[in-house]
Amino acid sequence: MNGKVYLVGAGPGAPDLLTLRAARLLESADIVFYDALVHPQTLALAKGAAKIAVGKRCGRHSTAQKFINKRLVDAAAKFEVVVRLKGGDPMLFGRAQEEIDALRVAGIEFEVVPGVTAASAASADLRVSLTQRGRARHVCFVTPRVGKDEPDNDWPDSVNAADTAVLYMGAGLADSIAATLIARGRDAGTPVALVENASLPERRILFGALRDLPRLARETGVGPAVIVLGEVLREAAEFDARMAVSELLRRA
Repeated sequence: MNGKVYLVGAGPGAPDLLTLRAARLLESADIVFYDALVHPQTLALAKGAAKIAVGKRCGRHSTAQKFINKRLVDAAAKFEVVVRLKGGDPMLFGRAQEEIDALRVAGIEFEVVPGVTAASAASADLRVSLTQRGRARHVCFVTPRVGKDEPDNDWPDSVNAADTAVLYMGAGLADSIAATLIARGRDAGTPVALVENASLPERRILFGALRDLPRLARETGVGPAVIVLGEVLREAAEFDARMAVSELLRRA
């Protein structure tokens, strides 16, 4: 008899943002296949489980998706509770559909357990709502990254049409993102924020304008980062600038 596979969202990083359902599944899991950015304290909840790293990070050696799919199918034939622990929310830029399709073809029972996505965590850290009455009525989540042999996508048009945009996996492409959006008509002075390690104590927030995005990206470290773009950031960015000036004057 086959076991059941759970595609579980680990959230943006902070272990206490894990859902109760996700925590219960980890505690009862027989085997866990986990992403690279899952917090060690989150993984520690799976005390009785075998733990297999299958994470993917840009520019680093990573596990092929087809291999992950096969491991999930094989594990379901041996274990009752199989957890595929994915960073953020499984259904946003997590390649969950490929795993779902593989499980369906194999006749494996599965369930998706949502998690807090990075955009929500970044918004909370910024203390800025992504939607605001009279100012921002629509939001888009995009990634400018294109996989090998995949067609280009129209992410610039989506971003420029939205009141607020959140770009996943974009810090390493900051130069081309800024140049492309400005060339497509976005005001170079549009406020942006780059949030690194959202939800974690070591979080870092950098404010600026769209024209500053390449510089902001160069100031980040190696942690995962999202880019937030839109007028909703205007007051927060201005407040941050005033605080920076006050700090410089205090030190003078």
